[in-house]
Amino acid sequence: MFTLNLWRGGQTAQAFADETQLHDTTDLHIISKSGLPSFWIEGIPAAAEPSATRSVNVALKRIFDIAFAFAALAALAPLFILVALAIKLSDRGPVFFTQPRVGKDGKSFQIIKFRSMYVEACDYSGAQQTVAGDHRVMPIGQVLRKTSIDELPQLVNILRGEMSVVGPRPHVSDQIAAGRPYVQVVPYYDYRHAMLPGLTGWAQANGFRGPTVDWQLAKDRIDHDVAYIQNFSFVLDLRIILKTAIREFFTGSGF
Repeated sequence: MFTLNLWRGGQTAQAFADETQLHDTTDLHIISKSGLPSFWIEGIPAAAEPSATRSVNVALKRIFDIAFAFAALAALAPLFILVALAIKLSDRGPVFFTQPRVGKDGKSFQIIKFRSMYVEACDYSGAQQTVAGDHRVMPIGQVLRKTSIDELPQLVNILRGEMSVVGPRPHVSDQIAAGRPYVQVVPYYDYRHAMLPGLTGWAQANGFRGPTVDWQLAKDRIDHDVAYIQNFSFVLDLRIILKTAIREFFTGSGF
């Protein structure tokens, strides 16, 4: 007999199968998401089971997060000063922008970013997503968002243990996709909260970022998060960091 974990509405249910109950496993579907297999049963993503290997990878992930965040903050200090000056010269107001986001296990935290919008146009609720040519974004903000430099202060969130370098991107509460709450578009949306949110993720490394106005693209983004959680390893994290560096810092896709 073996145990198969299924994700159902934010909780893990167990289905048991033996030689006489093969129907519990014949519904298993494997779908490739940009090179990673994802595992589904009756349209529900299978939960990643705890294991010694996974625990070791989680520990390595945290050690790397702390070392990476400290090193990056030290190395990027001059850039942070220049960006702060540019923001202050562009518009009066705070250098940093904070906003509540949903983290691991659905817990809320304050995400930190360089402010890219005019003070009076900042949306602290996150209800209005940024789109191409958005008039709320300052000229310097366009550069920061294009290069993803606006995201770098989240290194502090990583040190606090609220985020990781790699993981599903943190969304605001009641995130909207295709004009509806995300959970209505993707019923298994909460699955993505099984791990710490990340500065980057498998979805972003494969080009899924920006506004979620198309329901299929919105679903594909969550499906990539599912594939990441199920296939998580420290080596995969390093692969995602490399892919992100190539995509964002050389071809910048943010706005």
